[in-house]
Amino acid sequence: MCHLYLYVEGQTEQTFADTVLKPHLAQFGVYLMGAVLAEFGRKKGKVYRGGVTPYDPFRRGLANMLKQHDRSGVVISTMVDLYALLKDFPGWEEADGLRQDPRLRVARLEERFAADVGNPRFVPYIQLHEFEAMLFADPGQLALFYHDKPRELAALQMIADAHTSPELIDDGKTTAPSERIIAQLPDYEGAKPVGGPQVAELIGLDVLRAKCQHFSQWVERLEELGQAPAPPDPTQA
Repeated sequence: MCHLYLYVEGQTEQTFADTVLKPHLAQFGVYLMGAVLAEFGRKKGKVYRGGVTPYDPFRRGLANMLKQHDRSGVVISTMVDLYALLKDFPGWEEADGLRQDPRLRVARLEERFAADVGNPRFVPYIQLHEFEAMLFADPGQLALFYHDKPRELAALQMIADAHTSPELIDDGKTTAPSERIIAQLPDYEGAKPVGGPQVAELIGLDVLRAKCQHFSQWVERLEELGQAPAPPDPTQA
């Protein structure tokens, strides 16, 4: 059994974690206890959360979370986007030279991230390239909200068909997955914290994993936490 906490970029990821990941992982003895918005700054004692964040406050909030839950059987993971990740992130310059292979690029960032955090209770995950990439696993399911937009949905399906995986849709400022959706369906920008997770749930975890290899590997690693021995408890050393 394992208790899992996620440190996430935004409300979209929070909702997805609660509605899709939580019930799935419980079947493996991994209990998602909460998804906390990442810290991006502090002022006069107030913590500001959510959105793209400089690494220092992000890292500080993660360290505080690890300290707060520093006990046997508790693991912390992340759910943040590669898209718009800031240059102060560990390994960013090295990984930027690997743009021709997005999966190698994100793996290198996660490797450097884990090394910087330096805690066996930490499992890094950076999304390729952002949450909305997963919706391209079956963009037709956006008809849940846009049933009157068949041409726009067909255009999104053409984008999906042009890529071997939604995770390989690029991270350009106008061509990232979310930007491609908004270009066809402008209302999505305001609806994504709720609408995105609902569409992902409708697509289904099996399809998401079949189409999104890096995401699937992370889910598999989380599943295995329920079977693995608990990380060492430093308080018992």
